[in-house]
Amino acid sequence: MAVSVYIPTPFRRITANREYVEAEGASVAEVLDGLTERFPGFDMLVYDEHRKVPAHINIYVNNQEIHDLDGTATTLGDGDQVAVIPALAGGADSNGGTAAPSAALTPDEAMRYSRHIIMGQVGSIGQRQLRNSKVLVVGAGGLGSPVAIYLALAGVGTIGIVDFDIVDLSNLQRQLLHQTEDVGRPKIDSAVDSLHAYNPHVRVVTHPAPLTSENAMEIIADYEIVVNGADNFATRYLVNDAAYLLGKTLVDGSILLFDGQATVFKPGEGCYRCLYPTPPPPGLVPSCAEAGVLGAITGIVGSIQATEVFKQVLDIGRPLTGRLLLVDALTMEFREMKLRRDPDCPLCGDEPTVTELIDYDTFCGSPPLDWDPPTN
Repeated sequence: MAVSVYIPTPFRRITANREYVEAEGASVAEVLDGLTERFPGFDMLVYDEHRKVPAHINIYVNNQEIHDLDGTATTLGDGDQVAVIPALAGGADSNGGTAAPSAALTPDEAMRYSRHIIMGQVGSIGQRQLRNSKVLVVGAGGLGSPVAIYLALAGVGTIGIVDFDIVDLSNLQRQLLHQTEDVGRPKIDSAVDSLHAYNPHVRVVTHPAPLTSENAMEIIADYEIVVNGADNFATRYLVNDAAYLLGKTLVDGSILLFDGQATVFKPGEGCYRCLYPTPPPPGLVPSCAEAGVLGAITGIVGSIQATEVFKQVLDIGRPLTGRLLLVDALTMEFREMKLRRDPDCPLCGDEPTVTELIDYDTFCGSPPLDWDPPTN
C-alpha cells in the first residue's frame, strides 16, 4: 500500500530535510521498517530498545492516534497519511500594577478595549470578565512573551509571571518582553516594565524563582488558568501535575526549530501525561538552545495560547481540549490530531498513582537545577 508519511522538522535530518516521504506497507510497522531501510537511524527515533514506540512519540494514521487503533499493527490503505509526532520541550529558556478592578469600566478602559466591546462575543460584560481573571504564565521567554503581552493588551486583570532567568543577548531574537537595554537584567523585571508600558491597568504578580515541587501548588492555586511556556520536560510535567491536582485549566504550548504544538487540558478531559506518558530519554529531543528555533514560531504558538485563554475566560468558541494543534512553519500547514483521556493515565486515569507532586528531575532524568536565590 502506498502511503504518505509526514516527518516533523526535528527528524528531517534523517530524511534529507524532506517534509513528506512516500512509503510502502500494509501496516504502520511495515512502513516504519521500510523507512528505516531507506533512512538508516530512523528506527532509533521511533522505537525504544524493546522495539516499542516510546511514550514520547505519537504516531497518527489519518489524524487518529494508533493507540486508539491497533498500534503498529494498524492496517493501511492506499493514500493513507501517517504522521510521526515527537514531544517538544521548547518555550522559555514585588507585585506591581493597580488595585483590583471595579465593577464598571473607566472611560480610559472603554476606549482602550473598544474593539473588544463592539464584538458580540465579548461586549462590556466580557471585558469585565477579562479584567477580573487571573492567569499564570510559566516562563517569560519565547512563548511566555507573546502570551503575556496579548493578555495585557486584552485587559486580563492579573497576570502572574514565573521566571528566574537573566536576559541574554541570544534571547532577543524571539523573546518580545525584553529589549537590548535589558540584557543582564532579571527577565521578571523587564517583563513587568514591558507589560505596564503596554497597559498600566493590569496587575503583574511576579514569582522570581524556579517552579518546583515545593512551591508549585502554592503559586498555581492563586490563578484560574495556567499557561505553560516552559523549556524543559521536568517543568512541563510539574506544571501539568500541579494544574490537574488543583483543578486548573492548563493551556500548553511548545516549539522547536520550525514546529509548534498547542492544546488545552481541562481536569477530567485528559492531561499532558495522556499525550506523553513518559518523557523522552535525556538528550534525545534537543532543546531550542541546542537545535535552534525560528523566532516567529514562538509568536504563532504564543498567540494561539493567548487566544485559548480568552476563549476559556469568555466561555466562547470551541477550545483545543481533546485536540493537539500542530504547526509547521516551513510549509505553513496546520494539522489537528485527536487527543483522548487515557483511563490508565497515572495522574487523571481511573486508578491514579500520582496523587502528589514528585521529583521531576529524577522522573525526566535531568540534572537538578543550578540556581541560587538572589541575596539582599
